Amino acid sequence: MNPVQIETVLENCEFFRELEKDDIKQIAHFCQVVEYEAGEFIFEQGDFGEALYVIAEGRVLLERSIDLGERKGSVVIDTLGKGRVTGCWACLLGENHNLMSSACCQKPTQALTLNGSELRKLMLRNTTAGFHIMERFCFLLKDRIYAAYGAMEKI
Repeated sequence: MNPVQIETVLENCEFFRELEKDDIKQIAHFCQVVEYEAGEFIFEQGDFGEALYVIAEGRVLLERSIDLGERKGSVVIDTLGKGRVTGCWACLLGENHNLMSSACCQKPTQALTLNGSELRKLMLRNTTAGFHIMERFCFLLKDRIYAAYGAMEKI
């Protein structure tokens, strides 16, 4: 994927939509393109997280393993396709933590990997872009919480 294609993916992403072209270019500089096979995990629950992932192509199941004593299993929180984002949200706050879900590719998937500390540096330098990203983060987090509650009701 060339730099222009990376920028196009970012421009169409739910998380970076409406950012200025210059901001998109800056973010594109620290993106890496990674390819995954069907059945491969982008990350697994419990992994140490320090990155965000933008799905460029493919489909990813966001899952949470649950252990309720006699009842154990996995629930799908959301299905992520082109333009959706997942990963370690704490990196936007300058923190790393263990991930609370897994992201499993349902079919071959291409994703952009963004280093969380680099994105945070950009957000601190450019507070307008930083505010927009944090605002999108709030909406995305609300949607993920609702999806997680909906998934728990299926247990």
